[in-house]
Amino acid sequence: MQNEGLEYEKELVYLTCERNWVFYTLMTVAGFFGAYTYLLRGNVFCNAQTGNVVLMGLALGAGHWSKALYYLIPISAYLFGAFVSELLPNLVKHNFLIRWDTLLIAIEILAVLVLGFIPDSYPVQISQIMINFIASMQYNTFRQAEGVPMATTFATNHIRQIGVGLAKELKHLKTKNKSHRERLSKHSKMLVFFIAGAVIGTVFCNIFSGRAIWVTVIPFAVVFGVLLHADLTVEKEFMEKKPLGH
Repeated sequence: MQNEGLEYEKELVYLTCERNWVFYTLMTVAGFFGAYTYLLRGNVFCNAQTGNVVLMGLALGAGHWSKALYYLIPISAYLFGAFVSELLPNLVKHNFLIRWDTLLIAIEILAVLVLGFIPDSYPVQISQIMINFIASMQYNTFRQAEGVPMATTFATNHIRQIGVGLAKELKHLKTKNKSHRERLSKHSKMLVFFIAGAVIGTVFCNIFSGRAIWVTVIPFAVVFGVLLHADLTVEKEFMEKKPLGH
């Protein structure tokens, strides 16, 4: 067993929670969330906060003070998600023998189950704030896919990185330097998976309305099962190893 552990350690460049397929899966779910909140929960995108900050500025500029104060709620939920996800990792792995990354996926599954039970007639802010919170924790937790910085909740940076990669492709067209292609490929795939998630989300939201969110339990459950297995078996001895970017 000790020899097996040593062999695995030699091969353990990246933890399971850093694997590309995990990021692609979470990105697909993020696209689904985008479709869900836009179509059914107030025509907004809750995976990031740029829109809410702009809307708060517009409200302040127009003198709509109460409306401006409202936007502090989703912004604060997002801020609190980052705060919590920064404090809990060490506490979780030292007391529950699993990684924070694994526990977070379980929390997201629970949140999704609750969201599906919320009637469409209820205030959309309930769903918005819950997704603000879990999206922030996910963004702050899953940071690098096999050494490449990635965002798993929105597409803006991936679009930028694709542009950068295409520019490098042009600059190195007549050289043998193709080191940029790995990043270009990853960012392109992340964008494709995000779009795929939005397409799937649109289809299911139109069919099942608010309960469509339960579809995301399936990819979340797959990720959770694999991460939990890694924590309790092959990566049990490497609990102190931090994912890159942390």
